[in-house]
Amino acid sequence: MMQVIIEFAYTGSLSVTEDSVQELLIAADQFNIMKIVRACCDFLEEQLSPENCINIWQFTNVCPCFELQRKAYQFILDRFEEVVASEEFQDLTVQELTAILERHDLNVREESTVCEAVLHWINHRPEERQGHLLVLLSKVRLALMSRDHLGTTVMCNELVKSNAECCQMVKEIMDNKDRLTSPALVMRDSVARPRLPNAILLAIGGWSGGDPTNCIEAYDIREDLWIDLTNNQEHPRAYHGTAFLDGYVYCVGGFDRMESFNSVRRLDLSTHTWQEVAPMHFRRCYVSITVLNGCIYAVGGNDGHVRLSTAERYRPDTNQWTVIPSMHEIRSDAGCATLNDKIYVCGGFNGNECLETCEYYSPETNQWTVIAPMSSQRSGVGIVTYADSVFAVGGFDGSARLRSAEAYDPHTDTWHEVSSMSTTRSNFGIEVMDDLLFVVGGFNGFTTSYSVEYYDGMTGVWSEACDTKISRSALSCCAVRGLPNMAEFTVCRDARLL
Repeated sequence: MMQVIIEFAYTGSLSVTEDSVQELLIAADQFNIMKIVRACCDFLEEQLSPENCINIWQFTNVCPCFELQRKAYQFILDRFEEVVASEEFQDLTVQELTAILERHDLNVREESTVCEAVLHWINHRPEERQGHLLVLLSKVRLALMSRDHLGTTVMCNELVKSNAECCQMVKEIMDNKDRLTSPALVMRDSVARPRLPNAILLAIGGWSGGDPTNCIEAYDIREDLWIDLTNNQEHPRAYHGTAFLDGYVYCVGGFDRMESFNSVRRLDLSTHTWQEVAPMHFRRCYVSITVLNGCIYAVGGNDGHVRLSTAERYRPDTNQWTVIPSMHEIRSDAGCATLNDKIYVCGGFNGNECLETCEYYSPETNQWTVIAPMSSQRSGVGIVTYADSVFAVGGFDGSARLRSAEAYDPHTDTWHEVSSMSTTRSNFGIEVMDDLLFVVGGFNGFTTSYSVEYYDGMTGVWSEACDTKISRSALSCCAVRGLPNMAEFTVCRDARLL
């Protein structure tokens, strides 16, 4: 390690490998060589995975790298369901595991995952660990599990059955489950308090009741409830796009019945305040928005007079928009998404017909390339990246609103049919959160919609979620993640209104 440090001092070059990084980091920290410390921390951060995050986090207790420590710990919380399956999970101390289980922001879809993790950890060394069962099981929010699961899985577990205190605790929770989980409770018992999600779905703006709206709603997936975050000082807009980037939500383009916008508004989620940033080169309603490599791309749309094939890119660090090559087709009311460092744009309306054609833009070549068309013409379509594919959902084919959905495989340049939604819709919000594909609101052919449903790629099934508070189409959705103030965008965990 000393040789590596001396060579770095003379040459300025450094080779960091998985085998050498920890030893090199300790040596660089000892001699206070901060460039090497940062290089090693950056390397470890890039290497974070469910299989090694615990080891990296525990290593930061030996070598104090506080930012790496924070990111590794957050990785454990965010990816807990995968981390539990790793060999390193068994190396956690009881104190470390207890602290993790207590966290409100431990990200799990089902609380049964947490319970099974506790039993799995104890079973690894039952002789020395079974004495910790009561402490660990008390950190599990058992009232959030079904009575059936508590009875057949928890109460029937040999470790639990052999511990009278654990049996009594689980039985009391089963007997009082309805009271503990009642929405009418003012104070929430710790065993019944839903955990915070690691992402929130925002539904912004749109068209409601014959007028554009400035309504913002946030969906709390753990509570299956929407909360109103509307700022009445914000101007209404519809047929716009939104993007989440570096802690900000950008609201791009759109229409307010009077004019099409080239303006861009930015919401600071830490302060709940809006500000104007640089405008686009073109006015764009019916615009398609996506994010790639720290930049926002705005594609196609309508400037109030003509439909567009133009596209442009925004860099937040310079607060500037740059025009990029135009698409092969004029497209308004299309959809776009990012996959494998490419921007895919699908469907839309060219002024004469709804489109089934698709193309992608590669920043590396600065070119658009035509790909296989969809099986249906789709304007007002929802396009999103999900399960390593580009999904095209719903839309309008020129005669009717659609329920159907299809997915594009970039490896074979082919589309294949996937399960249809339960309702027809066009011009709706679409986003992926918690490994589920959500669609929000839209126009069903007769009226704007409150309806929300989600697709689970593991089962191929669409399910209903809680309706939004207002019906709307022409809205835009984005998922926001990694916020230090996530609780401000969720239903209160400690108290509810009677």
